[in-house]
Amino acid sequence: MDIKTVRINNPDGLNLILGQSHFIKTVEDIHEAMVNAVPMAKFGVAFCEASDNCLIRYSGTDDALIDLARNNALHLSAGHSFIVFMKDIFPINVLNAIQQVPEVCRIFCATANPLEVVVAETAQGRGILGVIDGYSSKGIESSEDIEYRKSLLRKLGYKM
Repeated sequence: MDIKTVRINNPDGLNLILGQSHFIKTVEDIHEAMVNAVPMAKFGVAFCEASDNCLIRYSGTDDALIDLARNNALHLSAGHSFIVFMKDIFPINVLNAIQQVPEVCRIFCATANPLEVVVAETAQGRGILGVIDGYSSKGIESSEDIEYRKSLLRKLGYKM
């Protein structure tokens, strides 16, 4: 078995969700979850089919985001994984809806940070072991950092 990292290509620092599912209807169900959670959502989703034809299945509402999801899914090629790239929305707006999709098993991350996926590869295929989401901690927040955090959350409308 080889353990390696696969860097997710996200040149514009878009928000994304990386997860694992178990069935071919994942693509359609995540598509429905996205548009039901955020009407007019701009996104692309791709799913790595792990049986039968083992194709990258995809859908979405934005051609560039669909291409980004497809290309990253192919590069990752880890069984039954999915990736959703989104624009002008945050994962917090759709994460619960995606987690409620019956075939979704887990969410590895929801981020706009640089992302590396730790995968194990055998003769049979690849599987995701975990993710490296962003960078290592550099310290503990100061009172000024606390004020910044609180101000940002209120500016974004997540706190009153």
